Amino acid sequence: MLLGPTGSGKSPLGEYIARNGLFGKKAHHLDFGAELRDVLSRNYSSPLFSVADIDFIRGVLEQGLLLENQHFALARKILVSFLDRSGFSSDDILILNGIPRHTGQAKDIATIASIRVLVLLECSVDSVFCRLRDNTGGDRIGRIDDDAALVGSKLRLFNERTAPLIDHYRNTRTTTIISVMINETTTAEDAYRQISMPAPGNPPLPFITEPPQR
Repeated sequence: MLLGPTGSGKSPLGEYIARNGLFGKKAHHLDFGAELRDVLSRNYSSPLFSVADIDFIRGVLEQGLLLENQHFALARKILVSFLDRSGFSSDDILILNGIPRHTGQAKDIATIASIRVLVLLECSVDSVFCRLRDNTGGDRIGRIDDDAALVGSKLRLFNERTAPLIDHYRNTRTTTIISVMINETTTAEDAYRQISMPAPGNPPLPFITEPPQR
């Protein structure tokens, strides 16, 4: 699972891992925000999502909201759809990015998949705004949720609702936490190097995962 504030480079890092694999394993990157934007771009054409689902997704993206516990059925649809079309197998690594976003979701996700490793992207507020301004990760073109006011709101929401996930997973004692320092110029390749340094060519036990339950 990748965890960090908006603009810290979760999506570019997830894509980099998916392209290059990790410790000799194939990786699949579930970018939950990108999945939501994809559903919205199809404009009611997907049989999986109702009109109410799509209208709700639009509100989530435009207002920077979180899916609460009662909306987990929607998150489950997106996760299962991703696993089916990506060809995920029990030997692969699933990278979760953007889900779970709070401890309630973490409990729901635990019914589907075990979070063995939490990659924490530590990035200051100043660096976040510099990275967004310069599009350091190369993934911000066309985003509808990057204006300053909404970014500020998302940062506050991250601190209030998402950051507590760090202690939640630390207290499970079954999740390894890897901290990656991110500044205004850190690239996905830089972050990947920090993750893969601990045991090159010899994957640490936490990366040997059980397949998610469908």
